[in-house]
Amino acid sequence: MKTILITGCSSGFGLATARHFLERDWNVIATMRTPRDDVLPAGPNLRVLRLDVTDAASIAAAVAAAGPIDVLVNNAGFGAPAPLELTSAETVRALFDTNTFGTIALTQAVLPGMRGRGAGVIVNVTSSVTYKPLPLVGVYRAAKAAVNAFSESMAAEVAPFGIRVHLVLPGSSGETQFRASAARHLHGVDDPVYGDFMRDALARMQAMTGPGTRAQDVAQAVWRAANDASAPMRIPAGADAVAWAAEAGGA
Repeated sequence: MKTILITGCSSGFGLATARHFLERDWNVIATMRTPRDDVLPAGPNLRVLRLDVTDAASIAAAVAAAGPIDVLVNNAGFGAPAPLELTSAETVRALFDTNTFGTIALTQAVLPGMRGRGAGVIVNVTSSVTYKPLPLVGVYRAAKAAVNAFSESMAAEVAPFGIRVHLVLPGSSGETQFRASAARHLHGVDDPVYGDFMRDALARMQAMTGPGTRAQDVAQAVWRAANDASAPMRIPAGADAVAWAAEAGGA
């Protein structure tokens, strides 16, 4: 029975992915900054571990407790919509610490075990906003694009050791708490320079219609990456992400 470790499992894409793999009889290590026992069904195939991807000691403890990992899913992340000029240095560092540096650090911690066993899959969940420029998400987009870039280089480095690397790129989801979390970091709507632009941009985003991304879309994309050796490097998840990928030529 294979083991998958997933970050950011308290809600959203991580939670849906954990449920998806549990339902298919995988051993699931669901990690959260603040562990909760009430979000996933208890059972012999589930372990919930504390993990803060921005804390080196937390990463070391979680990887040691997890034991052999067949699939790593780097899903933890957050957004903070604002014009670049109004984004504080602290927010920039926080976005990169969680979305980029945390992903790198956890991957580095897991790779030696996979390499030693001659097998493994790393799935990095980024974002479809990397397919095209959008206002207010420049730093978040940059942090996720950085993950795309290092993942593609890493894929060539680890392929000789039997390790595959994939990117899952979700679209916009109203099912998860990501939007609510991003709203808590929203800054600048009352700014005398950018306020009107921000309010107009946010209104246009909220007025967008059409199918978006369901949490289950991401879970299914991660399942494909974990189990299908012929899966592409980049897997858009959700109808909107698939459309954006097609517009970008699948880049």
